[in-house]
Amino acid sequence: MAKKPKISDIDDDVIRHLSNLLDETGLTEIEYGKDDAYIRVARNTGTAPAAVSVAPAPSATPGEAESEAAPSEADHPGVVTSPMVGIVYMSAEPGAPAFIKVGDQVVEGDTLLLIEAMKVFNTIKAPRSGKITRIFISSGNPVEFGEPLLIIE
Repeated sequence: MAKKPKISDIDDDVIRHLSNLLDETGLTEIEYGKDDAYIRVARNTGTAPAAVSVAPAPSATPGEAESEAAPSEADHPGVVTSPMVGIVYMSAEPGAPAFIKVGDQVVEGDTLLLIEAMKVFNTIKAPRSGKITRIFISSGNPVEFGEPLLIIE
C-alpha cells in the first residue's frame, strides 16, 4: 500500500496554480498526480470554500476504473472519447448550426466539435468515416479526459 503523503509535502504553489486553472476554465474540479500521490482541488458552487484533498494515487488495474464508471456505450468500437478536459462546443459560434447531429454521415477528418481548454479552442476531428448514431454531450458542458463524446458506426 502506498504511503499517504503529508500535507507538509505538498507544494502550496501547485494548489494555487490548480485553483487558478479552475477559475480560468470554469471547471468545478481538477486533479494532478505525481508519483504515488495526487491532488484534487474542487470548487463548491455553494457558499462554502473550495475543497482540497491529498491522497495516495489509486492503484486500479488497467481498464478496471474505466469499466466501473463508464456507460456501456463506452465499450462500443465506434466511441469517440475526449482527448482532454475542457468545455464542449457543438458549433463554431453561438447561434451557428451544430457541426454534427445524430444521423449525419461524417468522413474521417471532419470536424465533430470543439473543446475549449485554457482559452484555446481545440478541434476534435472524426477518427473514422461513418454515421453518427449517438451523442453523449451537449454544448457548453464540461468534459473529462477519456469521457465518451459520441459514437460513429
